[in-house]
Amino acid sequence: MRKNFGVKSWFYPLPVLIIGTYDEHGNADAMNAAWGGLYDSDLVEICLSAGHKTTKNIKVKKAFTVAFGTADTVAACDYVGLVSGNTESEKMQKAGFTAEKSKFVDAPVIKELPLALECKLEKITEDGNVIGKIVNITADEKILDENGEICVEKLRPIAFEPVKNGYYVLGEKVGTAFSDGKKLK
Repeated sequence: MRKNFGVKSWFYPLPVLIIGTYDEHGNADAMNAAWGGLYDSDLVEICLSAGHKTTKNIKVKKAFTVAFGTADTVAACDYVGLVSGNTESEKMQKAGFTAEKSKFVDAPVIKELPLALECKLEKITEDGNVIGKIVNITADEKILDENGEICVEKLRPIAFEPVKNGYYVLGEKVGTAFSDGKKLK
């Protein structure tokens, strides 16, 4: 038997995406945006409302970074989702985040978040969603395996669970994509 819940904004798992931007004065800002993901092989889409400082910054700088929240940065990632850059000028510092300028776009890479997509603004849709072209992926060496590839167990990305508002760490491998299903062919 199944239970019906009607229409809810539940999607599993929701990534914890930290959007990094610079404002018109070069000040770094970060915001937690769970509603986003890949739009195409080299494009991301982030659902942001017009009132966010991040949205304004993206319109000004035409660039942003998308970093992935980790188990080690839960409190900071949650904080930048609770507090608006429109009213808190020290948001990055209070979160304990430090920024370095991307080499590829006019946006900050947050040092404490070890994996980030560096994106140029492609367009803002009529619904207000931000679509960006990935121009580089940058990873801290501490999350790389012996072959120089990203290791999810070292990254320890977190996901947002929307029913009970929990953050959960991802990392247990349960199968191999594009392979396990072959036995059913």
